[in-house]
Amino acid sequence: MKKILVIDDEAALRDLIELVLKRENFMVRTAEDGGKGLKELDSFKPNLVLLDLMLPDYSGYDLCKEITNKQAIPVIMLSAKNEIIDKVLGLELGAEDYLTKPFDNRELIARIKVVLRRYENNDPNTLGEDQPMYYRDLALDLDRKVVLKNGAPVSLTAKEFKILETLLKRPGKVFTRDELLELVWGFDYLGDSRSVDMTIMRLRKKLEDDTENPKYVKTVYGFGYQLGGGSN
Repeated sequence: MKKILVIDDEAALRDLIELVLKRENFMVRTAEDGGKGLKELDSFKPNLVLLDLMLPDYSGYDLCKEITNKQAIPVIMLSAKNEIIDKVLGLELGAEDYLTKPFDNRELIARIKVVLRRYENNDPNTLGEDQPMYYRDLALDLDRKVVLKNGAPVSLTAKEFKILETLLKRPGKVFTRDELLELVWGFDYLGDSRSVDMTIMRLRKKLEDDTENPKYVKTVYGFGYQLGGGSN
């Protein structure tokens, strides 16, 4: 049973979302502000977070960034703001999706299921989620969403984790920026391929001993990225 954390300061909306999610057999916890949300994040360990953009103690943008830096958990932002710039900023900061209030409950459920499917990437041709993946001195645990380098944990955002997972599942394959956008961000992403480059850059800073000569994520000039060593 998947677990969903709802962080929203509107009590009526929280109660409604909780009711709708429980009808769909999700386990649910709620929080009315960012501080309580972070505590629930650590204790509840959700599979997905529904996050209101306007909270009394936190900017939703800042909280989204903190959540995705803390754990590889997908976030769907909920907001009354419907400007494109607000949506793009939320997605750039790590949110998987952005839903404008008021929304239809059926659309909410559909988007949650799409994000969970995309995040889990249940491809029958890939390794099962209970099998760790290895490359050189890296170990990637799909079940716990943990990456270890030489046995030490590396803190990745959900997007960084997903890119590394995608590359590890197809060693040797060169992924174009458009392919990574589709696989990691989804078809309806409002940004552009620069998001891939920025995420790769952050991933390298966390993984590589020498970002000028990376041994994990290689740039294939004119094409995209692949798992392997080589020049930057």
